[in-house]
Amino acid sequence: MYTTASTFKLKPGCYAEYKKAHDELWPELAQSFRQHDISMVIHYYEDRLFLFATAPSEQHMEDSHPKEIGAKWHAYMATLMVTDESGESIVEDLEQAFAFGAFA
Repeated sequence: MYTTASTFKLKPGCYAEYKKAHDELWPELAQSFRQHDISMVIHYYEDRLFLFATAPSEQHMEDSHPKEIGAKWHAYMATLMVTDESGESIVEDLEQAFAFGAFA
């Protein structure tokens, strides 16, 4: 099993729209996640989001965001998240500190 975790920060006042976008996840993206056996959870705390996801392999994870729909989704998310000078969302990978059971 492949796992990944990251954190990113929302722009002030953007949580409601971010939550709505994920509650109403685009059908094409949801279908691709299902096809690639992706499981994901995102937690929110004080404008910071923490993502944890699993997939059968890293390739499954990479393939779960088809180029066109993935690019549109990431561009939309960049309007809600803190970005760098080039407009790309700042996403910081989290180092695994501990794993147990199915995650080990």
